[in-house]
Amino acid sequence: MAVVTMKSLLESGVHFGHQVKRWDPRMKKYIFAERNGIHIIDLQKTIQSIKDAYDAVRKVVASGKTVLFVGTKKQAQQAIQKEAERCGMFYVNNRWLGGMLTNFFTIKKSLLRLKKLEKMEVDGTFENLTKKEIASLAKERTKLQKNLGGIKELKDPPGILFIIDTRKESIAVAEAQRMRIPIVAVVDTNCNPDGIDFPIPGNDDAIRAITLFTQIIANAVVEADNEVGLKIIETLGDEDEDMEGMMSDISAREEDREIDIESYSGEEAETKEPEQEQEEDEEMHVDVDKVYGEDS
Repeated sequence: MAVVTMKSLLESGVHFGHQVKRWDPRMKKYIFAERNGIHIIDLQKTIQSIKDAYDAVRKVVASGKTVLFVGTKKQAQQAIQKEAERCGMFYVNNRWLGGMLTNFFTIKKSLLRLKKLEKMEVDGTFENLTKKEIASLAKERTKLQKNLGGIKELKDPPGILFIIDTRKESIAVAEAQRMRIPIVAVVDTNCNPDGIDFPIPGNDDAIRAITLFTQIIANAVVEADNEVGLKIIETLGDEDEDMEGMMSDISAREEDREIDIESYSGEEAETKEPEQEQEEDEEMHVDVDKVYGEDS
């Protein structure tokens, strides 16, 4: 049985939203309070949303359909791939190609090309080619693998999408809505929850929070045939009874440090990342507007 506790949500920083001035008013119903200029998300509503999303994913998987995990921001890439592979589902963690759902027929041609290149590499075809031809084909295969490797075996459009950061993945959201594919998505305080079938209010920037949400959805896939489902523990231990204190103690967290994603061990504090409208290859920098420190 999958278990979600209030303590795990707090420790993962799920309740930390964006700076007050960056909020989307449509998220008002999910906001608990404001502390030091930062919105705090209502974890009671987060827990209920997690349960609804969990049940929805279980139902889709039990009906024989697939789940597509989508998260291309740097903090989400590793968790998306790891958890999708763990539950045997598909993922997109590098770049969402336009038309991946609405023009799936064309995408399937690219998938066939990727499989053909992989076959050429192992069946000895490369041995009859020049170094320049081999380098060109290898480069093409690497590019296809990077963008489509997570959906290589996908034969039909997925039954449901799980998305991290609906602002960054706006094209994926639009395509799923057009195809009438249900969406489960983590929505931060700067996101628009309208049009999302199963919004989960929570921090979509912290690595630990992203990992927790992704694990829960992966568990829903694994537990699809389990009649018991998800168990929610909303109470805190004796040492953590002061929920208000934990939620407001923002200044004690080291949220203003830049994180090296590749060397992240999973035990460090997470940094909130600003809206990423830069190119995917640009370096990630700390946004001083989202520093969870004391008021200056």
